[in-house]
Amino acid sequence: MQDVYIYFENDLFIKGKSFGAQGSCVGEVVFNTSITGYQEIITDPSYAGQFIVLSMPEIGIVGANPQDMESRKGFCKGIITRHYNDFYSNFRAQESLGTFLKSQNILGITNIDTRSLIKTIRNNGSMMMVASTQISSPNELKNLLEKSQKIQEINLIPEVSTKNTYTHKNGTFDFDTLEYSSPRLSQKIIAIDFGIKKNILNELAALGLEVEVIPHSFEANSIIQRYKDNQIKGIFLSNGPGDPQMLSHEINQIKLLIEAKIPMFGICLGHQLLSIAHGYNTYKLKFGHHGGNHPVKNLLTQSVEITAQNHNYSIPEEIEQIAEITHRNLFDNTIEGLKYKNSPIFSVQHHPEASPGPKESNHLFKQFLKMLT
Repeated sequence: MQDVYIYFENDLFIKGKSFGAQGSCVGEVVFNTSITGYQEIITDPSYAGQFIVLSMPEIGIVGANPQDMESRKGFCKGIITRHYNDFYSNFRAQESLGTFLKSQNILGITNIDTRSLIKTIRNNGSMMMVASTQISSPNELKNLLEKSQKIQEINLIPEVSTKNTYTHKNGTFDFDTLEYSSPRLSQKIIAIDFGIKKNILNELAALGLEVEVIPHSFEANSIIQRYKDNQIKGIFLSNGPGDPQMLSHEINQIKLLIEAKIPMFGICLGHQLLSIAHGYNTYKLKFGHHGGNHPVKNLLTQSVEITAQNHNYSIPEEIEQIAEITHRNLFDNTIEGLKYKNSPIFSVQHHPEASPGPKESNHLFKQFLKMLT
């Protein structure tokens, strides 16, 4: 393996080994606490612009395969691991993780004390870093990092959103046939793609919803007219990367959709954009929530659900003036779910579709279906 050199915003400089793509790359570093599902994590568009430190020490043994892609490609900058296994042992695998990362032009970094690095991120917060297989000088790396844009200064949505409208018809994965199901579709909805995960679309289609996926650069008036003409029943606002307050066009269009009283369901970035469109700006968490083991209390049922999470921003408490808080994160008590007053709109910060992670919040998709009928 080739050496790879890493310089962090807090002046930490470390060396590891490279098993993915070669080159130099700048991004924000976060950590993920999931035990399984590294391919789904790597191909989640919400990680665009970021390096992911995987807390699970052994990575690579299940290889990679086309069915576990959560989007058309991997959008993260790289992954950082304690120990990488190039040998893979899984009957569905078609290639090693290292080969997959090279094909996706994503850096793979190993031989790193990830426990220590995660503690550093927890203490310092999410920060920018640069990794390179070409530059070994700390001063050169520091100079490159200082000249690069911060992640909050970059609009990542045009990169991850679809360029063309399409219809999604596949359902959820069937472990008996090892294929994605083909459900019968009836009611039609629109999903606005800010970096949507494939399994969100699968879960919507599994309910019998024909999902028309449209780009982030949508115009609300045409959607409103289609709703008035009974061509669509509702709207889904997807997950996605970056600072939601950068998306001024999208926020203005969502305001029009809110005024039209169209049933809407938002997840993650969609949840944040609905808050901003209602006049309540988001704020950045110290190191975000990334993983598959976050307990969330459903305040409507008083039950606790273990959830999948991937976000760096949260909703302010003041939003309680216009929305009922339906879910809270039991790690830090941040808002995880809202039901807006006087509007057919609800949203959650966590990921009920999982992939990877638990599916205890999967019932939220049925809640959306019930709202449409």
